[in-house]
Amino acid sequence: MRIEVDPDSGFCFGVVYAIAQAEFFLDQGIKVYCLGDIVHNDKEVERLKAKGLEIIDHEQLKQLKDAIVLIRAHGEPPQTYKIAKENDITLIDASCPIVLKLQNRIREVVREAPEGSQIVIYGKPGHPEVIGLLGQIPDDAHVDKILITGEDDAFEKIDFSRPIYLFSQTTKSIDKYYKLGETIKKKAAEYNNQQVFFNDTICRQVSNRDTKIKEFAKQFDVVLFVAGKKSSNGKVLFEAAKSVNPNTYFISSVEDIHLDWFENADSIGICGATSTPAWLMEQVKEFLARELNTYSV
Repeated sequence: MRIEVDPDSGFCFGVVYAIAQAEFFLDQGIKVYCLGDIVHNDKEVERLKAKGLEIIDHEQLKQLKDAIVLIRAHGEPPQTYKIAKENDITLIDASCPIVLKLQNRIREVVREAPEGSQIVIYGKPGHPEVIGLLGQIPDDAHVDKILITGEDDAFEKIDFSRPIYLFSQTTKSIDKYYKLGETIKKKAAEYNNQQVFFNDTICRQVSNRDTKIKEFAKQFDVVLFVAGKKSSNGKVLFEAAKSVNPNTYFISSVEDIHLDWFENADSIGICGATSTPAWLMEQVKEFLARELNTYSV
């Protein structure tokens, strides 16, 4: 039996940078707070907590004074920076540059779009990146802010007779986003509305993994997809792998593995999300090699 870890899986550069920033200070014995889980992977969060990282929420941030707080790759709304300034908090801003660029673009549209325009964001409700994006649009702005999760949401919430500026959470499926954009444009055309502005805001490092992970999954009898249950990117990539290999299983750790999955298998592939640490995938490989009494590559 052959067991192989996908060399293209694992942390994206934004997560790598955020974790490196946290470890730089922690290794010096400096107390660091992180606003929300630094990455959507419980095992990696546990590892960093053991080094001294303390996870806090926005209510706890309001109570902090003269502390060091890390902003993770997902980014934050302007209100977070305001609170930090008022409370003499030093921020380690590890916001992903792609997310920051998207936030800046939304702020530009708020300034430039005609009154009555709609800024529509395609994303997951409650996701930290989405909260940060929506936060770029003041509640008293002359434009409407609308969050949609798909076509049904779009038809229910969007006024297709008015200007529409469409953006997406950076980790969404590029195929689904482009399809959604075309659907919105066609619907607006029914109202003679040509003012639909489609902004491609998908992270290519994430979107390109869709194709790569399919190519990887095709090569094995069984595939284990390793990711945290809270990872949006993990859910997207898992579905991509499963679409080409029905013997693909979602796991968060070795505790989720059932050995009967591999009874008739000659090869096992291990892959993961942009929030999956390489050490966790290696741990899964070592576990399988030991339990199945086989070799790995």
